[in-house]
Formats: sequence, C-alpha cells, structure tokens
Amino acid sequence: MNARTEPAPAGSDAIARPPLVRELLLVAGLFLVYKLGRQLATGHTGEAFHNAYRVWDVERAVHLPGEEAVQSLLLHGDGLVHVANTYYAAVHFPATAAFLIWLYLRRPAHYVWARRVLAAVTAAALVLHLLFPLAPPRMLAATGLVDTARVYGPSVYGSPATDSLSNQFAAMPSLHFGWALMVAVGLIVATRSRWRWLWLLHPLLTLLVIVGTANHYWLDAIVATGLLGLALAAIHLPHRTVTTAGRAQGMLVPVQPQAQARAEEQALAGAGR
Repeated sequence: MNARTEPAPAGSDAIARPPLVRELLLVAGLFLVYKLGRQLATGHTGEAFHNAYRVWDVERAVHLPGEEAVQSLLLHGDGLVHVANTYYAAVHFPATAAFLIWLYLRRPAHYVWARRVLAAVTAAALVLHLLFPLAPPRMLAATGLVDTARVYGPSVYGSPATDSLSNQFAAMPSLHFGWALMVAVGLIVATRSRWRWLWLLHPLLTLLVIVGTANHYWLDAIVATGLLGLALAAIHLPHRTVTTAGRAQGMLVPVQPQAQARAEEQALAGAGR
C-alpha cells in the first residue's frame, strides 16, 4: 500500500466531550422541568376524557388496528403481562440514561447531538401535554381494555385523584416510545456493527408494551415519531462522526492517494522555482 499515515489531531475527545459537572446539572435541570411541566398539566380531568373519546374515534375512523388485539396477546398468561408491566415501569428511564452515559464516554460528539434531540422532543411533548391533556385508554370504559398494571402489577401509578408524582393525563405524545426510538436511532448512527439495526427491537417492544398495557393509544406513538422526525431534521449530526474521531488520541489516519499526489506536485513545483 502506498498510502501514508498521519497522526489524528490530538485532544479530539476532550474537545467533543462537554464538562461532566455541567452536563449533570443540565440533565438534572431538564428532569426537574419535565416533572414540573407534568404537574402543571394536572387538573384537567374533564378535558382529558373528552380528548380521549376523540382520539379513540379518530383511530377507528382511519382504521388503525385495535389496541385490544395487542392486549389480548399479553393476557394469555399472567407471566407475560407481568413482564410487560415491568418493562413499562423499569426500562424507560434507565435505558435512556445508560444510552446517554455510553455516548458521553464513548461517542462524545454524538452525545451532544443526541442530548439536544432528546431535550427538544421532551420540550415539545410537554407543550402538547399542556395543550392537549389526554386520558390513557386504561381509564376509558369505551375501550374495554384492562388496566394491566393495577390488576397484575407492578404499577408505577397511584389513583389519578391522589397521585401527586406524575401526570396521568399526559398520554400524547408517548415519551416512552419517543425516547426508545431515539435510543435506537442514536445507537444505529453512532456504531458500525452489522447487528446495530437490532436496536430497533427496543422501540418495537416498547410500542407493544405501551399499547398492550393500555397506557397509550397508537396515535400517541405516531405523534411521538413525528416530533422526533422534526427534531432530527432540525438538529443535524456532527460533521465528523465520533466512530473515528472519538477513538484514542494519536490514532493514525490514512491520507488519500489523490491528496498525496497533489502534495507531491506542489512540492516539485516549489523546488523548480
């Protein structure tokens, strides 16, 4: 091989990776805003149920598959529905946190991009939660769906009348699905393994879980997908992917033959002057 190698610019990791303390404060601040926003959206019970009937009617009008078809699969056995409830309760936040931590440590430029996308999607979702309160299908008698978490456990929600920790009328969009889809997209973009497309199983399982447990409508996931698409279109990937730039400092980078030839021509021209 004729290609030469040159050392990559030193300190690329340090430049791309934001200060840890600042990031911890930023993420904590975003979480507090998220919780505060959900609390501001409480107290709209009548409007939330009215919107729920509207969403249910729209889904039937456009012939979306019934949520009960997914739930019937889960209800074939207590063990399966218990696993689904556990997935809903235990995977959402830890999976997203692990995703951000891994990007911060291994793909710092992708971390900044992913964190911005997640923040944008979450902010847009909070606005929709305020403007369009929505009762989940488990609360809507017309759906005929079972509140699987209450019946089979485990449940992360208390009674809507006394639950002060969460806003149960914030079904649309589904941040469970939006965040899961972003985790898959981020890992597919930031890695080069031939198996990386299997990360799409995470949002797929999340979709089946949120619908099968009657915590969300199909439209909640569709709207979350639309918000994520808008965020991805507005917040571009870094010009230089960290798959190469984020490795050890001093890594040797091949010089393309065309660039090498141009450099030699310029050197010969300068020598002949």
